Amino acid sequence: MISLYLSLNAVAQKSGEAICSNHFDMCLILKNTQHKSNADDIILRSDLPVSFVRLWMIQKPHKVATFFGCIGTDHFGEILKKKAEEAHVDAHYYEQNEEPTGTCAACITGDNRSLVANLAAANCYKKEKHLDLDSNWDLVKKAKVYYIAGFFLTVSPESILKVAKHASDNNKIFCMNLSAPFISQFFKEPLMQVMPYVDILFGNETEAATFAKVLGFETEDIAEIAKRTQNLPKDNTKRQRVVVFTQGKDDTVATVGERVTMFPVLDIDQNDIVDTNGAGDAFVGGFLSALVLEHPLEECIRAGHYAANVIIRRVGCTFPEKPDFQ
Repeated sequence: MISLYLSLNAVAQKSGEAICSNHFDMCLILKNTQHKSNADDIILRSDLPVSFVRLWMIQKPHKVATFFGCIGTDHFGEILKKKAEEAHVDAHYYEQNEEPTGTCAACITGDNRSLVANLAAANCYKKEKHLDLDSNWDLVKKAKVYYIAGFFLTVSPESILKVAKHASDNNKIFCMNLSAPFISQFFKEPLMQVMPYVDILFGNETEAATFAKVLGFETEDIAEIAKRTQNLPKDNTKRQRVVVFTQGKDDTVATVGERVTMFPVLDIDQNDIVDTNGAGDAFVGGFLSALVLEHPLEECIRAGHYAANVIIRRVGCTFPEKPDFQ
């Protein structure tokens, strides 16, 4: 998915909203704002930034992260491939010509942002034409940690289940993100089919509250929601589920063994916040960078906080050449 940074006035949308659009509408937005589709002007937003941040935090070796997704055979698709190569991500795309590469206009007003998404090719992933290929499945089998965003439940839940079951059967780590409130609201069935295989679940406070409401937890306390989510049925009992809920500038809530612990985020002057778009992806990327190095949960969360703190000081999910994480 490609993100284009525009003025909110260009699309006459309310601040803080996230809506879906179609290819025709997106073309009109770009035409009306006289946007130039130059790779240097484009900031990425998809599951890909999670891999970008993870590799940025690790630095070396290169290509320790493999990424699967779907793009169109077009200019934006070529940009995604180029950006993945530059970030040393081992990207293997399912390329099709029925839909163009997905686009997302990120409209900035002050500290807030609103999103207008045309999912397009992102909705066209085909398990039988990509994941099931021996060459691709061999890459899956080589991995030890897996991360899939909840958004993919709207596209190919059967692909998620195949990977999740493989992880569970082989005592590997499978991570997932609630991604957005509407995932719990409208895709509860596939979400709960996958949940028994989830070893680490990410989400923010809004997504957690919606998840709790949909499941009838009858509580708005984020710590209690985390604990109840941890205790949901699990297939691989060798690993206790870890639940991590971020809350913006407030403490991150996480289940640590039998306890629920609060982890303070790094302090930042409000004047230093440039763009919060991508902060959640950055947190997960930082977290996973420590996880794959087998660091304890506390260190994983600290790495996530650091990565998010860096990203919100910059436009888009971008970062300096090297991290300064101790």
